[in-house]
Amino acid sequence: MLNADNQIVRKVVGPLGEVLTFDKLPEPGTSRWVARRKAEVVAAVEGGLLSVPEACARYQLSLEELVSWQRAVERDGISGLRASKVQQNRQRHERHNRRQTA
Repeated sequence: MLNADNQIVRKVVGPLGEVLTFDKLPEPGTSRWVARRKAEVVAAVEGGLLSVPEACARYQLSLEELVSWQRAVERDGISGLRASKVQQNRQRHERHNRRQTA
């Protein structure tokens, strides 16, 4: 992928401050998504190492799933990607929606 200067992006800073290259990304076909791996994909997309369509195709993700990962990282960092945190946020969101419709 090209950056703003039309140069190919070969590495980005990963979620833990490490250098993240294409070879260090999670393997295609990954089925066990821990928070760190999700954060690496988000960092790769936001840093220009992968485009959104490339990430979705490589990891068989829906656009909605990838966007939810990005939102979780923006809101709560890597910890926002933990399954327990996702469930808590879903429950909080559902409670909020019930209150608004009541």
